[in-house]
Amino acid sequence: MPPLKFAYTTRHLPVDTIHGLAAGGDIVPRSGDVVVAEILSVGQHKRLESPEGRRRLLHVGDRIVVCFGNRYAPDQFEALVPARLEDCDLVAGGGLAARMVSKNTLMGSPTRIRPLGLALDAAGRRLNLADFALSAPTGAAPPPLVVAVIGTSMNAGKTTSAATLVRGLQSAGLRVGSAKVTGTGSGGDRWMLVDAGAEPALDFVDAGAASTAGMDSRRIEGIFTTLVAQLGAAGVEAAVIEVADGLLQAETAELVQSDAFRTTVDHVLFAAGDAMGATAGVRWLNDHDLAATALCGLVSAAPLGRREAVAAAGLPVLGLDQLAAASVAGVLATAPPADLLEPTPPIEVTAAPPARTLVPVPAASAA
Repeated sequence: MPPLKFAYTTRHLPVDTIHGLAAGGDIVPRSGDVVVAEILSVGQHKRLESPEGRRRLLHVGDRIVVCFGNRYAPDQFEALVPARLEDCDLVAGGGLAARMVSKNTLMGSPTRIRPLGLALDAAGRRLNLADFALSAPTGAAPPPLVVAVIGTSMNAGKTTSAATLVRGLQSAGLRVGSAKVTGTGSGGDRWMLVDAGAEPALDFVDAGAASTAGMDSRRIEGIFTTLVAQLGAAGVEAAVIEVADGLLQAETAELVQSDAFRTTVDHVLFAAGDAMGATAGVRWLNDHDLAATALCGLVSAAPLGRREAVAAAGLPVLGLDQLAAASVAGVLATAPPADLLEPTPPIEVTAAPPARTLVPVPAASAA
């Protein structure tokens, strides 16, 4: 039998912790439970990300160690922890097992898996990621500067903006840490922040969660405060926090409205794919007595899109060059939002375009 393939979500689980499996139709899985499963068919996710970040190719018959958890991903899968231990789906390459409810039409069918049993420790207790969670350091204060990157949805450019901001703050001579506080267990975003130089670079898996979708708001606030406290205890001078998914996702909305978020975060950067999304996001924040310092994300890629966003949302747009500049640290530390950047000028029309001249097509001559 080939060796077990452990997923990224299990990266805090010591290999020798698993001493048995609990199987049976009467078992009710819970989010975060560790499960050993067999690959029945390979679909959308053809590789499993290892705890070290290597993406291991999957084959029918492989036995994998993953975690149960809900998924909320409009660009991929909507999925829920099944009501019993039965055939289900691998809904994230980082190692998330669930029952697919719906999928984006651009996605293929999910990889199907058969749970062989929930992992048990030496005392016969089921193993859950919460058993290996970091705890909030006693007396740790938040870092001096905390910047949160939130956005319209997944794939709005949040992680790229956050990683680039890490570089900019480092260029200013600051020690920078980062934390992704919500989302689906997968290493891609964390590795990007690691590669940018964030030290430490944490995520909600460190706080004992395979996924935060459907999670109680109090626990999500606990994850947020724990990870920020860990960054503070590590002595970072600036913390870049990423909140996954968009403002219309219930858990995201609840977190950014919480007292914990409001009293900890100094600046919010709002990532959007276009000017309309940026405008709607800023309006949502204003309606909930919140404010963004600046816009970022995919909307910054095109000069015309930036100008639209500045004009419609009334906020400056930070492109990657500006986020990576050392000057961004001083701006975030000292300037009010209105003075962050000079707005880009509107398009000027100096003359009317020339009139189009229609050239008649000559009629065909008679034979």
